[in-house]
Amino acid sequence: MQYETVIGLETHAELLTETKLFCGCLNRFGAPPNTLVCPVCLGLPGVLPVMNKKGFEMALKATLALHCRVNQFTTFDRKNYYYPDLPKNYQISQNYLNLGVDGYLEIKYDGQEKRIRVHNVHLEEEAGKLIHTEEPGADYSLVDFNRAGVPLLEIVTYPDMRSLEEAEAYMNTLRNVLLYTEVSDCKMQEGSLRFEASISLRPTGQEKLGNRVEIKNLNSMKAVLKALEYETGRQRESLEGGGVVAMETRLWDELRERTERMRTKEEAHDYRYFPEPDLAPVVIKDQWLEELSATLPELPLARRNRFVTELGLSDYDAGVLAEDKAVADYFERCVSHYESPKVVCNWVTNDVLRELKERRLEIKDFPVGPEMLVELIKLVETGAVSMPVARGVFVEMVDTKKKAPQLVQERGLLQISDSAELEGIIQAILTENPNALTDYKKGKKTAFTFLVGQIMRKTKGKANPQMVNELLKQKLEAS
Repeated sequence: MQYETVIGLETHAELLTETKLFCGCLNRFGAPPNTLVCPVCLGLPGVLPVMNKKGFEMALKATLALHCRVNQFTTFDRKNYYYPDLPKNYQISQNYLNLGVDGYLEIKYDGQEKRIRVHNVHLEEEAGKLIHTEEPGADYSLVDFNRAGVPLLEIVTYPDMRSLEEAEAYMNTLRNVLLYTEVSDCKMQEGSLRFEASISLRPTGQEKLGNRVEIKNLNSMKAVLKALEYETGRQRESLEGGGVVAMETRLWDELRERTERMRTKEEAHDYRYFPEPDLAPVVIKDQWLEELSATLPELPLARRNRFVTELGLSDYDAGVLAEDKAVADYFERCVSHYESPKVVCNWVTNDVLRELKERRLEIKDFPVGPEMLVELIKLVETGAVSMPVARGVFVEMVDTKKKAPQLVQERGLLQISDSAELEGIIQAILTENPNALTDYKKGKKTAFTFLVGQIMRKTKGKANPQMVNELLKQKLEAS
């Protein structure tokens, strides 16, 4: 029997605010433990939460970007459970009137587009963090409350994904939307973006869903995909053997690369939600929505498609550029100074991205600005320098922060395009390599390539390649 995989994802994204959601403590990663805390985020008796308007607006902005229907009368609720890093023994979240519902995210993979429906988007506060000591024989854990109270956006999809490829495309696209809208830094290594997956299998063609398994403890997109792959195999093996897949929550074991049972449905928590009495409902007026909508940038998929349809780029190149908003912005600033998008694209996707990766730089810190890159491109276009020389100049520009014309002048790198000078160089090379001349006359095509290489070496790459080919061919045919 053939089975179909059904996948849904929950995403937790920490918002990029200066302070926490309900108090004035700084929202920072990496501070010494328990230094960014106050009576409010420690849950001390008698304190009251005060909503961070900026955090709420960021959540609302993401909700709009995900095409959700906004609940213009929205409330907060208490989600009650005990855990050592939850100082109040409850979490302020949303359950009854979520910020947004019934949205969608469009993904693209293998040339196909698909719409993944978003069930809801809601805002809540982060818990703290348990630190498990690695001291041999230790029977205790430590708690860091710096993260407690950080604004957290939860995005829950419908079970609309049918493969690992779709799940990967969804995660990457959602990450890019959050980065484009500047509501989260999405640094998974710092825990500011996390995913939880739900997966079930059902006979192909059947509408009824199979028993769902939730997977937690996923700290990277790679871990999500590995866990889904493992669960697909485990569930298929169980079903093909006549067994039943239990509805349960499982943990991903990174070392053994397998899921382990955490709790069954019968053991699931009853969170006993009830309205948060210390926070008033938030009424979102039309004007507020319109103002926030006006701040939304062009989203990644729309930008990618525009690069293809308006600028004539390949879908692959457009995808590489649109992956990072800052890189796409850099590319478009270059194009505004030089109207040949494909040429600019080749420089950005090959040379700029290579240097960024090798030097571990962000594009905002890149020393070669758009105008500087265009200056170099124009030197190639006018024949002032050859492409090999230009690539070397580009690396020097990154090293020295100097402009291309200055480096070309200082290094004496102007391309040799004088036909008389090139004819003299070609004649000298032919005189020095009589065997290559003989081989060419015998029909060996490699001899021509060899001679071109010798000419370029003698001129240190400065000879005009097109003129070299034409003049060399004339010399050889005349000899």
